[in-house]
Amino acid sequence: MTREVSPARQTTSHAAKTLQSWLQLQDLRNASEVTVDGQTLDIPSVVAVAKYGALATLDKTPEVTERIQASVDMLRSYLDQGHMVYGVNTGFGGSADTRTTDLVSLQKALVQHQNIGVLTSSDIGKPQLEGTSGDPFLSHSMPSQWVRGLMLSRVNSVLRGHSAVSLPVIDAILGLLRHNLTPVIPLRGSISASGDLSPLSYVAATLQGNKDIYVRTGDGKIVSADEALKTANIEPVELAAKEGLGLLNGTAASASVASLALYETNHLATLSQVLVAMGTEALTGTAESFHPFLAAIRPHPGQIESAANIRSYLTGSRLAQGLQGSNKSVSGLAQDRYALRTSSQWVGPQLEDLLLASEQVATELNSTTDNPLLEVATETVHHGGNFQALAVTSAMEKTRSALQMFGKMLFAIGGEMINPMMNRGLPPNLAADDPSLSFLCKGVDISLASYISELGFLANPVSSHVHSAEMHNQAINSLALISGRYTMQAVDVLSAMCAAFLFLVTQALDLRVLQLRFVEMAQEKMALVTKDALASGDEATAERVWKGVREIWDANTNLDLMARCDKTASSAVAVLVTELSQSPSLSQHDGVSYLLQNIKTWKSSLAQTLAEEYNKSRNEMFANHADITPQYLGQASRKLYTFVRADLKVPFHRGLADVEGRTIGSFISVIYEALRDGRLHEPVMAAVKEGLTTAAGPGERE
Repeated sequence: MTREVSPARQTTSHAAKTLQSWLQLQDLRNASEVTVDGQTLDIPSVVAVAKYGALATLDKTPEVTERIQASVDMLRSYLDQGHMVYGVNTGFGGSADTRTTDLVSLQKALVQHQNIGVLTSSDIGKPQLEGTSGDPFLSHSMPSQWVRGLMLSRVNSVLRGHSAVSLPVIDAILGLLRHNLTPVIPLRGSISASGDLSPLSYVAATLQGNKDIYVRTGDGKIVSADEALKTANIEPVELAAKEGLGLLNGTAASASVASLALYETNHLATLSQVLVAMGTEALTGTAESFHPFLAAIRPHPGQIESAANIRSYLTGSRLAQGLQGSNKSVSGLAQDRYALRTSSQWVGPQLEDLLLASEQVATELNSTTDNPLLEVATETVHHGGNFQALAVTSAMEKTRSALQMFGKMLFAIGGEMINPMMNRGLPPNLAADDPSLSFLCKGVDISLASYISELGFLANPVSSHVHSAEMHNQAINSLALISGRYTMQAVDVLSAMCAAFLFLVTQALDLRVLQLRFVEMAQEKMALVTKDALASGDEATAERVWKGVREIWDANTNLDLMARCDKTASSAVAVLVTELSQSPSLSQHDGVSYLLQNIKTWKSSLAQTLAEEYNKSRNEMFANHADITPQYLGQASRKLYTFVRADLKVPFHRGLADVEGRTIGSFISVIYEALRDGRLHEPVMAAVKEGLTTAAGPGERE
């Protein structure tokens, strides 16, 4: 049974749908089984079978089995009456003007002329050719996850009863899945016009037991198809009339890749909004940007949702401003820069696109996509073009564009966090030690530029590169599988970018908390020193002096600690003198004398106190950051921060002191792997669930 989420936003919200999808996947993984019936296959089910090895079983209720057999019987009857059926007693595509009565050989010929993809020796388990070892472009085969999803999707389509593919053939494909046998399918070669003909032909050839078709086994070996069938005790299949066409002539490869890409992208979309919240806290930005009023008066559903999401993620934050209303007094910039301030407007349209893309792919999974198609009720054979996979292409183009847009936003926020001219008092490159010898996140900044550049290239449409094929019969074709492949690449690039951003933002949050704790302790001590210098108990004056000291301190983050302390103390003398010049006691001879005698002591005391308190605060943070920082964070940041620091054991980086430890890239890689294998989804979904539970639906927010 699938768990429930808040009904207020379940039907419209991208966040609620992503949470529901994730919860469903957990249930499917626990049950280890997905039942296919031709009507109810969805993206989480594809992911469960393709990525996590859930068992795919056929719904063998009479309703399902009878409609499968009915299509087979109808085709046989139709042919017995002497009718012509494309691809059953005619040639294929531009060769459809030929005729034959050898129906079984025709299906063999179909599979044969589509087994045309490039596979290298290493792809099929043979010794590598001399001089090719280590060639990064050597692999030309699809990942096993894609192939498992492909087989599941094709089964779900043909069992709908319009394709005349028999139950033994369907059972044989499910047998491959059950025994964890995945055909080695070429990565390239499909234009997704008459379906994904070539990729699916390798499944058909596997069922035939072709000795030159190869299969990956569950233990990592690669064997020939005939050997794989023997191992699994599956009899080779002789494809009857139309069964070859029924297997090949569909969009299953495109739908499989699209399902996997969309599942990951929906999570990256949610994670990106959590990262905006974390960036807002790290930069002491304002939640006012996400006020419901702003979204309500520009009522795009995506913007309304994104603003509500990010604001809910900031709940409980001691770092973000404006949670209780508009900012009344803000030093420096009067409002956040665009990357934070307009993030809900930036994310919103992407959420709308992803909801549509998910609907398109879910519809495709439960569609009949080959040709010709049998309408059993009227005993009619329809010749059409349901194999044209442009619906999947449309979904993938939107998805890939959204991935680039998320990346551009994170790139901008990440650059702001690293730059001391923009990060409101954080050190350059987020280095916790002296900036003259430590440049912690400078290389990460460069890597973010690399990632966003690649995402920008990948975001270009594939559909505009269509070329006529197959004797000009396939003059328009969808290129859906190519678009899906590039979308999976974009998923991987943005995942690496999010991992790098998480490394940055957790470091920035620790530094921000360090800054606040230092200021609190140093201010208290400096108040006493300043009161002595002023020979007065005037707290307001001491506060004004400290404000000036703080501004000087924040403006010199590029200096090493002792130089920073000395410069702050020297520059602060002018602040102190200004305050003293306004004191009534200055007109008295002893007041002037007191100033001259004590100003040097005040300056020295200030520098020493700043150094002592900063070192003390920094050492406490190095030792106890995992316990201290979460106390300052909003509900979402707290969950992600704790996951990175406690579960993944990525610590607050000390800079040059950690040069002998793990590399920066090693820590980022740990985060990346947790994102790609799904572990990182759990804290994100916990944040989403808390936000959905505590907040009203988008349309109900004030």
